[in-house]
Amino acid sequence: MQSVVIEQPGRLVIQQRPLPQPAAGEVRVKVKFAGICGSDVHIYHGHNPFARYPRVIGHEFFGVIDQVGSDVDPQRIGERVSVDPVVSCGHCYPCSIGRPNVCTELQVIGVHRDGGFSDYACAPARNAYRIPESISDRHAAMVEPFTIAANITAHLQPGADDIALIYGAGPMGLTVIQTLKGVYGVKQVIVTDRIAERLVMAQENGADWTFNNAEASLPAELEQRGIRPTLIVDAACHPAILQEAIHLASPAARIGIMGFSGDACTVTQQSITSKELSIFSSRLNSARFPQVIDWMADGKIDPQRLITHCVAAGEVEQAMLMFEKDQRTCCKVLLQFS
Repeated sequence: MQSVVIEQPGRLVIQQRPLPQPAAGEVRVKVKFAGICGSDVHIYHGHNPFARYPRVIGHEFFGVIDQVGSDVDPQRIGERVSVDPVVSCGHCYPCSIGRPNVCTELQVIGVHRDGGFSDYACAPARNAYRIPESISDRHAAMVEPFTIAANITAHLQPGADDIALIYGAGPMGLTVIQTLKGVYGVKQVIVTDRIAERLVMAQENGADWTFNNAEASLPAELEQRGIRPTLIVDAACHPAILQEAIHLASPAARIGIMGFSGDACTVTQQSITSKELSIFSSRLNSARFPQVIDWMADGKIDPQRLITHCVAAGEVEQAMLMFEKDQRTCCKVLLQFS
C-alpha cells in the first residue's frame, strides 16, 4: 500500500508499505477520503510538539472496514466508517468524567501514531463509527472537523438569544458558524477575519454579518452598533485575541478558546472577574462523533459548503501547499484514495 509519510520536518514522501494487520480490538479501514487539516501542515513543518517522526499523517478520514482483529465482530467487515482520532485509556480521571480528549495517556491518530493518509489504516474498533447511507463518502470525511465545533459549543451551551462573535473564518470558524446556526438556532452570529474572501465563505455558511478587522477597528464598530457579544469563539488562534475578547464581551458572557499557540498573552484578573466571564478551552473532541453524524444525517449542518477542492492522494504535497498558502479560495481539501 502507499502511505503519505513525513520522514522528518520538511520532508514528505509517498512510501510503499506493507499492509497493516489489525491488533486485538482493532479494525483495518480501506481509506476512501481524508481531509487536510492545519495540524497536518504543522507536523510537516515540525511545529507540532507532540508528533514523532517518521509519521503517517492524517486524522480526518473515512473508509470501509476490510479486516478485523480478534474480539471484533467479523460482521463489521464492509461497514462504512469515519474514524475518531482520539485514542484514550478509558480509566484515568479525564476519561472517567467523559473527557477522553485530554486523557493522561492520550494518543491521536496521525500525530502520536500513524494516521489516515494511507491506502489502509488501523484503529480501535470503538473509534470507527458507522456512517448511514444518507451521508456521502466525501461528507463522511468531514465528520471529524465538525466534532471540533461540537466540542467547543458543548462547553459554551449556546442559546437562541445569544449574540455570538467568532474570530476567524477558516475551517474551524466555519464549522462553528454552521453549528451555532443549524444546531443551536443562534439568531445573531458575527464573524471577523482579515481576508475578504473568507468573510464571503462565512456568509455562505450562515454568518449574519461579517467584519474585516484588517481594514477597521472591531471594538469601535461594535461600540457604535451598541453590541456586547454574549458568546465569543476564538477560531483564529492568535494570542492577542483573548484580551480583546474579554474587553468586548458582555458581562456574564462565555468565551471559547480553540487555539494552541505557545506564545504568551496578557490578561488581567480584574477584566475577567469584574464581568464574571466564563472562559473555556477545547481540544479535539470528547466522543462527539455520534452527535455530529446525527446532525449531518438530519441536515442541520452541510459539509459541502466547506469543501473547495478534492484531489488524488498522490498530489498531497501540492494540496498541502495550496491549503496553507491559498486562503482566499481554498477552505477544505479532501484527498481521494484509490
